[in-house]
Amino acid sequence: MPRLTDARKELRRAQIAEAAVRCFGRNGLERTSIADIIAESGLSAGSIYAHYRNKADLVQAAAREVLAERAKVLGEYAASDTPPDPDELLARLIAAIDPAKARVGVQTWGEATINPAIRDIVVDMTDRMRAMLHDCVTAWLVKAEHREPAEARESAAPIAHRVMALYQAELLYTAVHAPTEETAS
Repeated sequence: MPRLTDARKELRRAQIAEAAVRCFGRNGLERTSIADIIAESGLSAGSIYAHYRNKADLVQAAAREVLAERAKVLGEYAASDTPPDPDELLARLIAAIDPAKARVGVQTWGEATINPAIRDIVVDMTDRMRAMLHDCVTAWLVKAEHREPAEARESAAPIAHRVMALYQAELLYTAVHAPTEETAS
């Protein structure tokens, strides 16, 4: 059997992680089995275990997948020539919330309270998102409000904090209120 290239391995890992996210969003972290992820991904058990040691590894990969997706969008907004104002930034973030991924995110936050590996991922990604929000608001203050960069950076901190808090509240609201697609487990 031919060996997988590094790029192919990353694609396969992403395919498995995306299947895990779908399963976790549908069934929950606790009720999702490796067999569910195997079925969802369409891959063999051997292929899954060649990339992930166990379900805990898949939970960590799913957490990274969900949180990294939001971080990527925030990075694009911060780099924009015309960054959105805080209200528009929050509106865009809320509009992009996927209910299944919101459920995975909220479950991941819960798991972070008892699992140090998940806590490290959540803290890292949350800090990165907060920094990117801060960059977005700073860019908006400089480019649209014509503030001096140092003053804008300082003024952006509490605004970014509020945007982050409101976004997290919307994630929680969506996760709790969106209908689930439970399987008959």
